[in-house]
Amino acid sequence: MRRWVALLVLAAAIALGAEMDRCACDVSRAEAMAARDCSLCREAEKQPAGEAYFFLKDNSPLKPDQWLILPRTHSTDGRLPLSKLTAAERTAFWTAAVARARTMFGESWGLALNGDEARSQCHTHVHIGRLREGVESGQPLVVAGPADIPVPKDGGGMWIHAAAGKLHVHLGEQGTER
Repeated sequence: MRRWVALLVLAAAIALGAEMDRCACDVSRAEAMAARDCSLCREAEKQPAGEAYFFLKDNSPLKPDQWLILPRTHSTDGRLPLSKLTAAERTAFWTAAVARARTMFGESWGLALNGDEARSQCHTHVHIGRLREGVESGQPLVVAGPADIPVPKDGGGMWIHAAAGKLHVHLGEQGTER
């Protein structure tokens, strides 16, 4: 029985990931933008055109202190993977995310980018929240600052947190909210 449940969960995750690969959020078609998974694309469209990124309160009642940072722009299909941003744009994005996180949570912050299989929204976004005690796991990539945060590969997610004056980047996870 457990094997069947695990297979169903895996199939649902793959199907969800496939949906995110085929994001139907087309800003030129109002009916396409009405879909639930286009809600962050709709929020991006409300922002001034010259803004590179913006912050939005997470609307989940389970995450009362969590915020999101999103790039303002997105592609014609609603998505804008971080790999499409220039290195300077990514650095500005991560610098703003870290600064906001530190303002909110001191050095006990975490940033989380869900992978394609775990994401429920088309528009790229990073969760900003309090780092939970004892979540450090595996062998993180240690980087000096936002300019050194890598782009996740193959639709993978990552989570980032402060550690001893540096940043720990945990790559290769799908559901990453810490």
